[in-house]
Amino acid sequence: MTRLHGTKDFWIGALRAEGPTFGAAVAEAPLDIRVPSCPEWTMTDLVHHLGSVYARARRIVSRGDTERAAPLAVPEGLPTGPAAVEWWRQEFDQLMTVLDRLDPEAPAWNYAPQPKKVGFWHRRMAQETAVHRWDAQMAVAAGEPIEAKLAADGVSEVLDTHLPAGRRAAEQPFHGVVQLVATDAGQEWYLRLRGEGVALLDTDTILDSDDHHARAHISGTASDLLLALWGRLGFDALDVAGDARLLQGLRVG
Repeated sequence: MTRLHGTKDFWIGALRAEGPTFGAAVAEAPLDIRVPSCPEWTMTDLVHHLGSVYARARRIVSRGDTERAAPLAVPEGLPTGPAAVEWWRQEFDQLMTVLDRLDPEAPAWNYAPQPKKVGFWHRRMAQETAVHRWDAQMAVAAGEPIEAKLAADGVSEVLDTHLPAGRRAAEQPFHGVVQLVATDAGQEWYLRLRGEGVALLDTDTILDSDDHHARAHISGTASDLLLALWGRLGFDALDVAGDARLLQGLRVG
């Protein structure tokens, strides 16, 4: 198994590509239209959400410490119409300036059970922007897949960060091993679901004394895998074998 080990340059490069593409999609549509992949949101809501995510991340990484941050909250009174898009662009530019100058090894809080470093936010902001770029493009019927290496890194992020942090969308426990294969990225993952917990298995040293045979298999492009894990696509859009019920234990929200 090979996994992408992202770097600051990789994630900054992804942000430089995905951010302007998000802005271009937003500019194509009335801001009051609904976003099909986030049906409770209008395009304005999507713009407000992503800009607020940027502002929070910038505050966190600029502090230079690992003190817990307040939860995300979209402020009231944000601009609407074209001014909302301009506000988002300013937040994006400020985020890029801060992330570009910071060492990924510098201290910064995050919510996951992993080192508290700025690099977490380089990755998180690249992935957040890529998925919401797809959301914005879907609203204008122009959805383009997420680039394969970035999407494969996003799959890894779901499995090594969001699920271990307890961000599973479904509340019920799941038990069993699931194999995921990104057919266009040459990567595979084995994830053991342990009730409310998870363990990402290293196939180079597999495995412990428990039964490690996968009970469910899911394969597709890295982009489709990532979008399914985030609830943007149904798992029926991919190739699934075995106990498909386990796949609900992979979804994050």
